[in-house]
Amino acid sequence: MTRTHFSDDALSISEARRIALAAQGFDRPRPAGKARVSHLRRVIRQLGLLQIDYVNVLLPAQYQVPFSRLGAYDRASLDHLVYQRREFTEQWAHEASIVPMETWPLLRHRRETHRLRPWGFEKFMEKNPAYAAMALDEIRRRGPLAAEDLPDPEGAGRRIPGAWHTVPRAVMEAHFGRGLLAVATRRPNFAREFELAERVVPPEHYGRAVPREEAQRELLRHATRAHGVATAGDLADYFRMPITEARPRIAELVESGEVREVAVEGWREKAYLHRDARWPRAIDAAALLSPFDPVVWYRARAARLFDFEYRIEIWVPKPKRQWGYYVLPFLLGDRLVARVDLKADRGERNLQVLAAYLEPHANPGEVADALGRELTLLAGWLGLDSVTVERQGNFARTLRKALS
Repeated sequence: MTRTHFSDDALSISEARRIALAAQGFDRPRPAGKARVSHLRRVIRQLGLLQIDYVNVLLPAQYQVPFSRLGAYDRASLDHLVYQRREFTEQWAHEASIVPMETWPLLRHRRETHRLRPWGFEKFMEKNPAYAAMALDEIRRRGPLAAEDLPDPEGAGRRIPGAWHTVPRAVMEAHFGRGLLAVATRRPNFAREFELAERVVPPEHYGRAVPREEAQRELLRHATRAHGVATAGDLADYFRMPITEARPRIAELVESGEVREVAVEGWREKAYLHRDARWPRAIDAAALLSPFDPVVWYRARAARLFDFEYRIEIWVPKPKRQWGYYVLPFLLGDRLVARVDLKADRGERNLQVLAAYLEPHANPGEVADALGRELTLLAGWLGLDSVTVERQGNFARTLRKALS
C-alpha cells in the first residue's frame, strides 16, 4: 500500500498508528452479517493470543476482543474452537490467555519455572505431596474435574488463609501452570475443568521440546507481527518476557532481516518494524476496545501511540476513580477519541453508559454518531434492548442526544 514518510528509517506517529492497527486487524472491514468461525480463527492467530479475564460487568474480555474486529458473532463458536475442536488452548502467555495449540511447546520453559499462585503456595505443595498427587490421580481415573470436585485436604481447611483461592483450586492451578494439567472445558459458571495435559494437547505439540532461546525468538516473532512496529519493551510485554532476555532475541531477528530498526516520531526509544507489516493509507475503524485488548493493555504503548493516558480502575476505590469502574476506549479511524464506563444490566436488558468522556482532539458530532452506532450494535449482540447514558462525563449529553 502507498505510504509517505520521513525516510526509509523513520516513521511519523500517524504511520506508526496505522501500521500498529493494521497488525491488529483493524485495516479490514468487518464481515457482512454475522462473523463465521473462520473469521474467529483468523483473529486469534493474527493476534497470537486472547487474554482471558472474567470481570463480567459487561462481558468477559476474551469475547470482547474478537467483537471489536468482527462485530457480531456467535460466542459459542469461540468456545467450540477452544474446547471442542481444540485448535486453541488456555495457557499463561501474556496473562491467562487463549493461544494456538502450537504455542504450547513454546511456553514449556515458562512452565518449568512457573511461580505458583497465591505466592508462597510452593510450601503447601512441598509439605503435602500426597494431596497434590491425589488430584492428578483423580483426574486420571475420573476424567476432567473442576477444583470443586476435589475433597478437602486432611488436617487443613479448604480455604487458604488470607487468599481467595481454595486449596483444591490452588493445587489444580499449580499443576496447570507447570504443564501437568490443561483446561478441558469451562462450566456455565466459568469454572475450569482440568484434564491431564497429554489428553488435551496433541502429541506433536505436547511432546515437542523447544530450546529456551529458540522458543523466545519464536514468541517475539509473534509479537512483532502482532505489533507491526514496536519498542523492545512493547515486544517483551506481549508474552511477559524479561526485557533482558528479549533484547538479544530481538537483535537476532534484526540480524536475520525479519525486523528492521526504525525511528518513530516522538518516541525516545528505537522501534522495530516487521518486514511484512502492512502500510495502509488510512484506518476506517469504529470499535470499543476491552481494557484487556492488545491495542491498549500495555499502557505505556497506548500513551506513545495515541497520546491516550489509560488504566483500568477496577481495583481503585470508587472515590478515587478518575473515569469509572470498567472503561472502554473508543477507536475511530486511527485515534482513540473517547472512553465510556459501561455496564450490562441484564435484568433490565439495558446497556448502561455510566460515564462518557471525549478526548480534546476529537470532533464531538462525528464521535457521538459513530459511538452511538457501536453501542447500539454491542447492546444488540449482548441481547440487550436499549442503551441509556447517565450524566457523568464531559461527553454524556452529546452522546445521549445522538442515541435519542
